[in-house]
Amino acid sequence: MKLRPLGDRVIVRRNDEEETTEGGIVIPGSAAEKPSQGEVLAVGPGRTLDNGEIQAPSVKKGDVVVFGQYAGSNTVKVDGDELVVLNENEILGVLEK
Repeated sequence: MKLRPLGDRVIVRRNDEEETTEGGIVIPGSAAEKPSQGEVLAVGPGRTLDNGEIQAPSVKKGDVVVFGQYAGSNTVKVDGDELVVLNENEILGVLEK
C-alpha cells in the first residue's frame, strides 16, 4: 500500500536507534524517547499560497530530516511500519553528509 501526502505534508519514517550509555548499557529503541529524525518517504505537491500558486516543498524523498520532539502527532501504520505525517513547517532542518 502507498500513502500519498496532500498539500505541504511530508511522510517520514523515524530512525530507530539503539543507544549505548557510557557504562556500556544498551537501551533499545523501544525504551528510549522517540527519535526526532527520520527519512522522508513521500512529499506532497506543496503549499497553496493566497494567490493560488503552489509553493514547492523544500524537502525531497530520501532526505534525512530533523523535527521537534512533539511534532508529528499524526501517525499511521502502513504495511506494519509506523509513519509520521508532518507539515513541512514542522521540519527543522535536513541532515547533509
